[in-house]
Amino acid sequence: MLCPFCQHRKDRVIESRESRGGYVIRRRRECLSCLRRYTTYERSEEIPHMVVKKDGRRERFNRSKILAGVLRACEKRPVPRKELDQIVERVERRLQSSQEGEVKTEVVGKLVMEQLKEIDKIAYVRFASVYREFRDVREFQDEVERLHKRQARNR
Repeated sequence: MLCPFCQHRKDRVIESRESRGGYVIRRRRECLSCLRRYTTYERSEEIPHMVVKKDGRRERFNRSKILAGVLRACEKRPVPRKELDQIVERVERRLQSSQEGEVKTEVVGKLVMEQLKEIDKIAYVRFASVYREFRDVREFQDEVERLHKRQARNR
């Protein structure tokens, strides 16, 4: 492991503990050269899932892209960062537990929207507007009305 401060290759592990429900190990390390401390995360390598884009291209599943989209949707909303990390974790676990090696972006988007709908309705609509590529205000209004009706039924 390279020290992020001085790029020295030798360090020592000060502390290790499970994180994110046991799927990740968090390690505190100390560089043996500059003596600065930093944190690393280890996760078991799973069979890489491929995401099939709308234009047919395939690329490896990238959890940071999901997190970036969720962060954008929740910008200036009262949603703790920990909840956003949990959304990404749950989506990734659902994909890992499936038997399919490939998944369409539509499936990933729907999984994220299901999670956002439960946490923050505004973030849900923001994410949906990008994911579903609303072309005009009417499509946006239709989605808000559907959300409002669903919410009224659940009361």
